[in-house]
Amino acid sequence: MIREKLINEDGQPAFGLFVDGINDINYMDYDLRNTMDRKLGKFSKHLKFNQFQFVGITSPELIVGIAIVDLKFASNCFVYIYEPETQSFEEFSFIQPLAINTQIGLKPNNSEASFQQGQNKVSISATKTPRLRTVSVSLKSGFKVHAVIDESTNFNPLAVCARAGYAGWVYTQKATALACSGSVQWADRKYDIESIGALACVDWSAGYMRRETSWNWGSLSCKLADGRHLGFNLAAGVNETGFTENGLWLDGTLHKIDMVDFQFNRYDSKQTWVLRSNDGIINLSFKPAGQRKEKMNLIVVASNFTQQFGQFSGDITLNGEIIHLEDAWGFVEDHYAKW
Repeated sequence: MIREKLINEDGQPAFGLFVDGINDINYMDYDLRNTMDRKLGKFSKHLKFNQFQFVGITSPELIVGIAIVDLKFASNCFVYIYEPETQSFEEFSFIQPLAINTQIGLKPNNSEASFQQGQNKVSISATKTPRLRTVSVSLKSGFKVHAVIDESTNFNPLAVCARAGYAGWVYTQKATALACSGSVQWADRKYDIESIGALACVDWSAGYMRRETSWNWGSLSCKLADGRHLGFNLAAGVNETGFTENGLWLDGTLHKIDMVDFQFNRYDSKQTWVLRSNDGIINLSFKPAGQRKEKMNLIVVASNFTQQFGQFSGDITLNGEIIHLEDAWGFVEDHYAKW
């Protein structure tokens, strides 16, 4: 049964894993205090609360990444597209001071995130009935995305709330290998998302994050040769205070993964990554094909962000079965943030 609210009557969050997720991230009810236990008011509660959403669409024919980030002092939205066959790549990035025209709802499965700057509009809208997540991108350049992600069947999100620093917490909900349909219009090319066999991953995160934090992340959504859907969400450096956000989905069934070690060269974007989990389930390499990189230093907030798209190869050992991956498309990320 889904938990209605994250924050209880005493102003404290519920920590742990939530099989059905949480309906409402009612952060304004949190008893937020500073490190000396002084209560903070409504303005501080609002200003310190950060939110972001990311949707990735992957197939051997097309890679698309879309994000909306609200840091209160500023908001950021980016969209990029990559065609593996031609190695064509284009990215679009927008920053709004004071998060103007940026809104992210507080219900992970029944609200909208939106960003607008001039003629550039991006939205990610989730509906509880029917359980669908609709992504809409319309940019001044003519680039458009209309994608519908089906969360009505075999939807088992990895929903976690963990402590962050002395007085904070982070709630995150992840899902991968989700069926999707729709279209992408890029210059003179139009892609039918369903016909190219694309699958989607969704990352919905919010909370009072550490003032300075960093993490590594890996995500995969693919179809195996036997037709099964396989996906994973792996991370290190964040959300690991008692619980992790590491999980693997095989045909919609979620399997938890232990801590994961990311080995890579931060200063060589072409070098192969290695990902291994402590429980032996994950033993993979990742070969980058390209990246979306951005450095933002606004004094109060800052970000050094690198998200790479490329191919995973290696073995996943699950319940006695060895699943071999060969050049499966996905994402990795190396990120420093000052919120």
